Amino acid sequence: MTDYKKDLKIAVLGLGYIGLPTAAMFASRGVHVLGYDVNESVVTSLNKGEITIEEPFLDDLVRQVVSSGRLKASTVLEECDVFIIAVPTPIKKDKGADMSYVASATEAIVPFLRKGNIVILESTSPPGSTEDIIVPILKKSNLNIGEDVFVAHSPERVIPGRILIELVENDRIVGGINDASTKAVKKLYEIFVKGEIFKTDSKTAEMCKLMENTFRDVNIALANELAKLCENMGINAWEVIELSNKHPRVNLHQPGPGVGGHCLAVDPWFIVEKDPAAQIIKLSRETNDSMPEHVMHRIQRILPDGQGKVAILGLTYKPNIDDMRESPLVDLVNELKAHTKYTLSLHDPYAPQNGELVEDVYEAVTGADLMVLGVHHDRFKDLDFEKVASLMKTKRIFDTRNVLDHKALEALGFEVTLLGRA
Repeated sequence: MTDYKKDLKIAVLGLGYIGLPTAAMFASRGVHVLGYDVNESVVTSLNKGEITIEEPFLDDLVRQVVSSGRLKASTVLEECDVFIIAVPTPIKKDKGADMSYVASATEAIVPFLRKGNIVILESTSPPGSTEDIIVPILKKSNLNIGEDVFVAHSPERVIPGRILIELVENDRIVGGINDASTKAVKKLYEIFVKGEIFKTDSKTAEMCKLMENTFRDVNIALANELAKLCENMGINAWEVIELSNKHPRVNLHQPGPGVGGHCLAVDPWFIVEKDPAAQIIKLSRETNDSMPEHVMHRIQRILPDGQGKVAILGLTYKPNIDDMRESPLVDLVNELKAHTKYTLSLHDPYAPQNGELVEDVYEAVTGADLMVLGVHHDRFKDLDFEKVASLMKTKRIFDTRNVLDHKALEALGFEVTLLGRA
């Protein structure tokens, strides 16, 4: 394994939002990569040079590396030099981490392990997972883990929409189970990472990933609590945030209808699971999880008779992507279905069509008594609101993101409600 680009073979287990871009990135640097996934449709699509997720420039990159023969996909593993585990770590109903996918992936690796291999856990996991889950399973190979096989946790630190850029440019953390493992994995990522690669132990690396997202979640919870307080007190939270952030050492985040995605909405619970002393973290999660219900109650105040058509624009967890994981807008829809009798009209230009979504935005708002802007997709900012006004039954808009021109809307006769403002 002296000439990585010529001799190295990497298996990436899990071809989702992180695994596939990582596999493509290594392959683009001349490495031979096996993409492993239990989903046959994902494997079939990838071997055709097609992708099943939406991410800028990823489709072109995948086509190139598949056609060159440097990336292939399979539902069957084989011997490789490196095994990168990038499978999901979803949250369970009890808010604990579901590590079954990680355990299954590790079990699948064992028959193919040989001396000199590297095993990397990229999946976001509770502190101690590499040592407590990965290592015991790998020991079934009868190899000396840490000497014959090098093991580390190296979490991704990217956001959808910029994954290919940030995989290369962002700094990275490598936490090995020992120093030899850390050095081996650091050398591996130097194949494509231009950012600085910091070395630590596996448990610290796991905690760093969780705290990076917990920091943001806690600060968003503060903003969401501020929004509730300002609604009660007759204050505009957005003006409070704008003016408070004039202070050189203050950076209040923005409120919204909730926090979604597999990171911010999930990772803090992994810390709470490991230690009940994480009280601020737990309260922040509960605050952010409460926002869909809060938005529902505001809708009920706008339409107090409990009747009418509500058009909800946006269902993904963040703007301009197709990712629905842990979306608070999906939670809002479920709350409305469970507790109200409103007729719902749902539209999202990015969300996968499931038969429930209205494909055309103007059709979605036709006859509506209220339009709720739930996700600030760029396309929604350019709507013809004169046309929207002519189509709606009652000209009411609830802006949960503070991205619309409220004065212009009011000039068109809209009654505008803003999350965080009484």
